[in-house]
Amino acid sequence: MAKKAETTSAKVKGSTGDAPRPRVRGAQAADLEQVIDIDARITGLRKREYWAEILRRYGGGRAQRFFLVAESGPRIEGYVVGDVRDWEFGSPPCGWVFGIAVRPDARQAGIATQLLEAICDGFRRHGVTKVRTLLARNNHLILSFFRSQGMMAAPFIALERDLD
Repeated sequence: MAKKAETTSAKVKGSTGDAPRPRVRGAQAADLEQVIDIDARITGLRKREYWAEILRRYGGGRAQRFFLVAESGPRIEGYVVGDVRDWEFGSPPCGWVFGIAVRPDARQAGIATQLLEAICDGFRRHGVTKVRTLLARNNHLILSFFRSQGMMAAPFIALERDLD
């Protein structure tokens, strides 16, 4: 079983305020409604079944899978989801982040950085030395965030085709 990623006190790296940093921990069923709300505020879609399945597959400290939340008291401020993938397309094992979000009213406090660092710590515990993600080319907000974290273009090209 994977060790739970958790960080505690001190101020958030990059934060300008005096608020203590949220606690990052594994997501639980009681967190889902707030996670769904955060996602819906950003995407405009309430994906209840999707998030229940993400919790089932990535929650509970499953080996190589991570679903983490940042909480301040009873409030979930953000989440991150990812896993370690082995030898896809000839690539050595690496960490993949496929979901990260912070409440719009809690942004610019370093919470996304804290979440990304927590999941990267989990990847490191599995011997991974690289993290990747995939995002829409017109999502400038998340692109700017990942670039601010030192991420850059990977040596892969995503391809797709309609299946109608």
